[in-house]
Amino acid sequence: MNRIRMIVALALIYMIFAILLNSVGTVILQSIATFGIDKPAASALERYKDLTIAFTSFLVASFLPMFGYRRSMMLALAIVGGACVLMPLYPSFPTTRLLFACVGFSFALAKVAVYSSIGLLTADRTAHSRLTNTIEGLFMLGVLAGNWIFSAYINPANPGDPAWFNVYWLLAGACALTIALLATSALDESAAHAHGHNDSFSDAIMEMLRLFVRPLVYVFLASAFLYVLIEQSFGTWLPTFNNEILKLPNAMSIQFASILAGMTALGRILAGVVLKRVRWYTLLNACVLGMGVLVVVVLPLARGVVARPDVGWFDAPRAAYLIPLLGLLMAPIYPVINSVALSSLPKPMHAAMTGLIVVFSALGGTLGSYITARVFASFDGIHAFYFSLLPMSLILLTLFFFKRETDRAGADATAAIRLAAK
Repeated sequence: MNRIRMIVALALIYMIFAILLNSVGTVILQSIATFGIDKPAASALERYKDLTIAFTSFLVASFLPMFGYRRSMMLALAIVGGACVLMPLYPSFPTTRLLFACVGFSFALAKVAVYSSIGLLTADRTAHSRLTNTIEGLFMLGVLAGNWIFSAYINPANPGDPAWFNVYWLLAGACALTIALLATSALDESAAHAHGHNDSFSDAIMEMLRLFVRPLVYVFLASAFLYVLIEQSFGTWLPTFNNEILKLPNAMSIQFASILAGMTALGRILAGVVLKRVRWYTLLNACVLGMGVLVVVVLPLARGVVARPDVGWFDAPRAAYLIPLLGLLMAPIYPVINSVALSSLPKPMHAAMTGLIVVFSALGGTLGSYITARVFASFDGIHAFYFSLLPMSLILLTLFFFKRETDRAGADATAAIRLAAK
C-alpha cells in the first residue's frame, strides 16, 4: 500500500509540474496581451525556467540522496506553491518571471528525486521502463489538463484581463495536497546510499563529471538535448502559432495546443505496448522520420489563413488539427532513452545521472524556445517550425551512436557475468 501511495505521489508531482512548466507558452501569449510586451521579451520566461533548472540540477543533484528524495519533493512543492500564491496577489510580469524561476529551481529538485525514486520502487529494467513511461505519460496528461484549466480563466471578450492569474490559487492548493500525501508516506532510500555518498561539493561534482568517461552517457545527453529542443519549440510556441498564423482566438489557441499534449500522452501509453514487439531503436527512428514528413506536409497548409470571427472547433484550419499529431510521434523518444540510460547504471549513480539529464534537457529547451522566438519575430511561425527539421536530422545520428554504445555496454556486462560465473 505504501508503494502505491508513493507512486501516486510521484504522479501528482509530475502532473503539477507539467501544468506549470508547460504553461509557459500560454503565459507568453497572455503576457503579450496583458502587459503589451514583445515576443523576444516574453520568451525570457523560458530562460528563467530552463536556466534555473540547469543551474540547480548541476549544483544539487548529487547531494539529494543525502538530503532525502521524499524531503526534496516536499521542499520543491512548498517553494512552487508559495510562488503560485504570489501570482494573483501581485499580478505583474516581474512576478511571472519570479514564478518561472521558482518553478525551474523546484522542478530540478523534483525531477531528480522522482527519477531516482523510480529506481528504488522497481526491481528490474522492464519495470523501470514501464513506470517511467507511465509517469511521463501522466506528465503529458497534466500538460493537456493545464491548457484547458488556464483557458477556463481567460476572458474571451478581453484576453488581456488579468483575471487569468486566479488559476494559481488552484495550483497552490494542489501543491499543498501533494505535500500532505508525501508527509504521510514512506520511501526506503537505503539503496541510494549504497557504496557511500558524497560529503562535499567537489565530490558531488566529480561524481557527475565522472559519468562523462562513459561514451554511452554523452551520446545519450546529446540525444536528450536535441529531443527537448524540438519538443519545446512546438510546445512553447504552438499557442502563439495558432493565434497569429492560424488566426484562432486566444482561448481556442490554447485549447488546440492541448491536442499536442493529448497526442503525446497517448503516444507514451501506446509505446509501452509497441515496445513489447518492436525494438526501441527501430521505433524511435520511425518516429523521428515520421515527424519530419509531417512537418513538410502540414506546414504549407498553414499559409494564407484568413481570420474569421465565428471560427469554431469543427471548422478550424486543417493545420490546427494536424500539427499536434507530432506529439504522437515525439512521445516515446524521451522516456525510452532516459530509461535505457538510467537502468544501465548502478542505483547510487541515478541522482547524478538524472542531474545531467535535467541540465541538458533544460539547455535544449531554452535554446529551442529562444531560436523559435527569434525566427518567429523576424519571419513568421511557419519558418520557425521548419527549423525543427535540423535537430530532427541530428537526432537520427545521435540515436545511431547511442544504440551502438548500448550494445557495447550490454556485451561488456554479459562478459563480466560469464567471467564471474567461472
